[in-house]
Amino acid sequence: MTARTTRCTTAKTRTSRLAAVAAIAVAGSVLLTACGDQTDSGSTSPTKEGGSTNAAPLFSKLPADIQKAGVIKVGTDASYAPMEFTEGGKIVGVDPDLAQALSKQLGVEFQFTSGTFDGLITSIYTGRQQLIMSSMTDNKKRQEGLDDNGKKIGKGIDFVDYFSSGVSLLVKKGNPQGVNSLDDLCGKTVAVQRGTIYEDTFKAQATKCGDKKLTIQAFDTDAEAQTRVKAGGAVADLNDYPVAAYIAKTSGGGNDFEVVGSQSDVGLFGIGVSKDNTQLRDAVKEALDAIIKDGTYAEALKKWNVEDSAVKSATVNAGK
Repeated sequence: MTARTTRCTTAKTRTSRLAAVAAIAVAGSVLLTACGDQTDSGSTSPTKEGGSTNAAPLFSKLPADIQKAGVIKVGTDASYAPMEFTEGGKIVGVDPDLAQALSKQLGVEFQFTSGTFDGLITSIYTGRQQLIMSSMTDNKKRQEGLDDNGKKIGKGIDFVDYFSSGVSLLVKKGNPQGVNSLDDLCGKTVAVQRGTIYEDTFKAQATKCGDKKLTIQAFDTDAEAQTRVKAGGAVADLNDYPVAAYIAKTSGGGNDFEVVGSQSDVGLFGIGVSKDNTQLRDAVKEALDAIIKDGTYAEALKKWNVEDSAVKSATVNAGK
């Protein structure tokens, strides 16, 4: 289970954690302007050939209304570095970079609007947005329109799966304690943000460790947990893989932390689309396969140090 599987119930947790990881400006391609609903929006522009977007390889695959408009409206919550966040008046990150690559295949702009995560699926239902690109975990509940209690609240959405992510251990640079898995933490002290799924993971591991006690130090913010690890008072912190990788890349110029071991609780992030718009879904899937094949997908992930989350091909509704 990744953080964005349960974001509706952990908004405070994620917001405080992200404040610590989005401190370094990275140039991006999505400009922001104020909107009437107090959300932020921007757009990616496809490469034009001969003054027309119609020369794009997959333009003809799009629904006629999108071809005519020249725009795909995309909902996001731009507060989840490095996947999508705002910096210097722009939306930047993995998802905006992938949208830029997709736009070159499809020949239309991807126009982002940033709002609250828990309103994104509703925006698809109402037609205000046509896609969701917001590190949203593809799962059966979202596919079927169910709430956390299994109650039917909508028709559900389809997903084009593009990113594989689990949780990862973040340790001090050089890994002085030789930690490579959760089992290596037995008999040691870890730091974590209080109330997160990561604390639950550590608690489960503590039970597994038994008499070889795992000591858990919980803090109000992940920044405090990181500080504890950096100071040597704890051997590891736990976070979503892309977030952990971003911290390792940016904190102290890359000299403070490193990510170790394999990801656990791995799931798929998907681009959300209405079940009533299978033509758009299939066009996006074909475009995603195209950028995987031509290497621009890999370039985007490498830029943000999340290559380990790459998928080999696009899939539809493959989440569990």
